[in-house]
Amino acid sequence: MMTNVFERLSGLAVRSLRPEQLQRLRTRYHAGRTALYPLMRAVYGTFDAAQLAEHLEHRVGRDFEILLVHSSVNNMSPMFTEGPLEMLRMLTSYCGPERTLVMPAFFFGDPKIGGARETFQRNPTFDVRRTPSQMGLLTELFRRSKGVVQSRNPVYRVSALGPLAESLVRGHENAHSPCGIGTPFDFMANHDTLILGIGKRFEVLTQVHHAEDVLGAEFPVPRGDPNPLPITLVDGPERMPYTLRGSGLEWKLDMWKLPGIMDSRTLKEWRFHHVPMFATRARDVTESLVKAARNGVTLYNRP
Repeated sequence: MMTNVFERLSGLAVRSLRPEQLQRLRTRYHAGRTALYPLMRAVYGTFDAAQLAEHLEHRVGRDFEILLVHSSVNNMSPMFTEGPLEMLRMLTSYCGPERTLVMPAFFFGDPKIGGARETFQRNPTFDVRRTPSQMGLLTELFRRSKGVVQSRNPVYRVSALGPLAESLVRGHENAHSPCGIGTPFDFMANHDTLILGIGKRFEVLTQVHHAEDVLGAEFPVPRGDPNPLPITLVDGPERMPYTLRGSGLEWKLDMWKLPGIMDSRTLKEWRFHHVPMFATRARDVTESLVKAARNGVTLYNRP
């Protein structure tokens, strides 16, 4: 219960505080948490990458074609005794050569400038290969790994490795919306995709946007002007025009409504040595939210 309250307060802080206020708050939080590391290890115990792999084998198994991982190695501290490189090696081994590993490599803008739109208004160019992921060091290590391919989207870029990787990322830049038909999220909904959160709760579940993008005008939330912004995508020697569009959705997203739409069989949450974990299937997320939306129920709150 206290964890839920804390996470809700964290979300409120992100929405309400100015960037410099939020940074000061985060600095104080991390300093306080670091001081508690010895006590946390004593209470919750410790684990390494091999023990995490054993836990995942028991908890979720390997019955999937694609594994999409949302993660925070920072949130695993101090119970996790290794680092992002060991985590990456474990996840790659866990998938093996017959499955495809996917991670977000999102870019939400230069925090010194503002969000993605403000950043691209100042510099209307996105370098697919050189722009780092903002989703944690693990995702950036993966993005730079040998054999990994990336989708060409300036905000919702994903990285993939494995037999379905090329097909999964192909054509993202040509899709009408960032998470709808013709995107990696559409591909994952149409394949057996396990979405796994390690050090993260379900509020990071980007797959929820697939439902609203697929439904388009049918989605029962008012849309304003998407305010298209022309930019240029750079991928090595290639330069291609791209139009950045906002969703235009006028209501506020509330991810905490998700357990009221998906049940505990399709959206599983638990803790491993107090580290938050979740698991769901991309198809279940999309189907549950599409069905709910057609009945007038969404994750969005009226103003």
